[in-house]
Amino acid sequence: MKKQDSETTTTIHRQMTIDQILNLFPQKAQRLSQEITNAGLHCIGCHAATWETLEAGMTGHGMGNEAIERLVQRLNALLQEKVDPATISMTPKAASKFLEVLAEDGKQGWGLRFAEVMAGCSGFEYVLDYSEKAQADDAIFESGNVQIHVNKAMLPRLLGSVIDYVDGLRGSGFKITNPNVSSSCGCGTSHNY
Repeated sequence: MKKQDSETTTTIHRQMTIDQILNLFPQKAQRLSQEITNAGLHCIGCHAATWETLEAGMTGHGMGNEAIERLVQRLNALLQEKVDPATISMTPKAASKFLEVLAEDGKQGWGLRFAEVMAGCSGFEYVLDYSEKAQADDAIFESGNVQIHVNKAMLPRLLGSVIDYVDGLRGSGFKITNPNVSSSCGCGTSHNY
């Protein structure tokens, strides 16, 4: 297969390898890999056969043509989602889930504290927590009726991030896609710049 670059390739097709997909679209690699995992290619983490095409991987896991086409459509829909590099946002699903958690814990009206700490095998881990009110050194973002509080010192690394909520084979939870990340561990718990 001829080598392609992201300037000429704008869509994903079934004959692309997982490695090609993740390398051609690094700004969306975290969300793309999560979608591939959710489709049943759960070995995409530490033991990925990234040299396989989507079609070969799906067929090898017993999935048919319809499942392959659904995955390709979902991946291409993800590529079309616009990300604002000047903000931090939540997907509608994540905002809804966070508001639900706030209500369950009796913290209606509170915001979300988004931060990161040095930890993990790749350098940094994200921290999501309750935030009763913004601090003086916080930037405040509004997304899906949720206030997101971020320490201004962390903004250069976190701007453009999208907080999502996923249900998958490896569990459910909030997942962050950050276009500034250059690498992450295979397990997806830590990252580096």
